[in-house]
Amino acid sequence: MKSSFFRILTCTLGLMALSLPVFAQLRLVDASAEEKADELKSIKDSFVFVEGGTFSMGSSDGERYEKPVHDVTVSSFYMGKTEITQAQWNILMEYNPSYFKGDNLPVEFVSWYDAIVFCNRLSMMDGRTPAYSVNGKTDPDAWNYKPCKNDSISGTVTMDLNANGYRLPTEAEWEYAACGGNKSKGYKYSGSDDLGSVAWYSENSGGQTHDVATKAPNELGLYDMSGNLWEWCWDWFDLYNDSKSPASNPTGASSGYPRVDRGGSSYDNENRCHNTHRTFSSPESGGHSHGFRIVFSAVSD
Repeated sequence: MKSSFFRILTCTLGLMALSLPVFAQLRLVDASAEEKADELKSIKDSFVFVEGGTFSMGSSDGERYEKPVHDVTVSSFYMGKTEITQAQWNILMEYNPSYFKGDNLPVEFVSWYDAIVFCNRLSMMDGRTPAYSVNGKTDPDAWNYKPCKNDSISGTVTMDLNANGYRLPTEAEWEYAACGGNKSKGYKYSGSDDLGSVAWYSENSGGQTHDVATKAPNELGLYDMSGNLWEWCWDWFDLYNDSKSPASNPTGASSGYPRVDRGGSSYDNENRCHNTHRTFSSPESGGHSHGFRIVFSAVSD
């Protein structure tokens, strides 16, 4: 009995010796079927309809990556009101990689590959046709990929815009929605010319993420398109004037290495949070400022 007690005590002390962030990352998600159903419903109820249209993408007075301004047409789609939260992430993924923990905080430390795994798992759970395939396979369990390990998926990832499954927005869809779609009032940031009213950024965040939807939304009812976390887009990064993408529903370069992320984060200043600002990151990078929101095409179910 005494030796069993000391074995238990030693094990307990060993766990306590782990740093808090590491221990938190090791926590497996264990949600009941009822909890999963509730969170699935919360995701399904959180989309806004973005009516398609034509807009001027880019900025003539921004950085060189934002030039030249060019007209782009996007078809109608549905976009999540918020970045994917940790509660929503937890219903499908093995563990929560976020440093700052909270059900209503956006999930962070998520790579581009992690995000597309989440999208396909969610599509399958909801009975939708997955938008992504790797070497012709749409089930992420067949991709030989373990999320949140800063790893990459081996094989060619393709996207079907005609599928009704969940996916990342294209860069054009993201900018169109951030600017307010066909309800745009021409704001510099998503929903206002006053960044502090719509975004958590370096001047007001205290160096951490914040619960989603606690700042004002933009014209379409979308929250945190500026600030909180950078949001992954589908596209490979490319210069606008070198892009071979069509003017209608562009999906970016056909190949490349870094993927586009948009919107700025809690750690960025106002110069990196405006609607047309572009940046990019390696797709296997799950950095502290990376999150995502999801969309689905307005096609017949």
